[in-house]
Amino acid sequence: MLNKVSWSLLLLSALLVAAYAFTNLALPGLRQPFVAELFQKTPWAIGLHMLGGLVAIVTGAFQVNARLRARRIELHRLLGRVYVIAVLVGGVAGLVLSFSSFGGPVTHAGFGLMAVLWLVSTGMAYHRIRQRDVAAHRAWMLRSYALTLAAVTLRIYLGLSQVVGMDFAAAYPAIAWLCWVPNLILVEWVLLRRVLPLPNHARG
Repeated sequence: MLNKVSWSLLLLSALLVAAYAFTNLALPGLRQPFVAELFQKTPWAIGLHMLGGLVAIVTGAFQVNARLRARRIELHRLLGRVYVIAVLVGGVAGLVLSFSSFGGPVTHAGFGLMAVLWLVSTGMAYHRIRQRDVAAHRAWMLRSYALTLAAVTLRIYLGLSQVVGMDFAAAYPAIAWLCWVPNLILVEWVLLRRVLPLPNHARG
């Protein structure tokens, strides 16, 4: 379970990304050239992707708060339904966008696979809770939200690449994978630690 500080940082990151998406949707004049080009090519896809991602990243932050989940289960269920719909909208739109993303086949594959896994993991989370398998539901939800948080890590890696002076065209194909693969690996490591007991010598 996330402590208060970790969850607060997570929520802050989610709100910042959501604010960025909302600004691009509501204020066309403030869009960066790269984003403005996407709105010119596929306005419905980028618009729905940003809208779905905006809702998913904020609602998902509250879904992983164990204290809120325990105290307000009805709110948790409501936000869960909103999250699933948001991922469906954002994921399908993201998959469409992946076929024309900047950077060629490597970038297309990275973003395309991420969109598919985002949809699948969220669908599995919904399927498991319908079967009343709470443990499996939480595991799949963590995988889903790890992919949602690619919106955060994408911008971190983009910023770092610019700070170190990397060429955007060279960095972007790698970032299309780096923004989500380490997130999933981290979640799988956390889930594995929950399942496998520590050896005696590691317990002190």
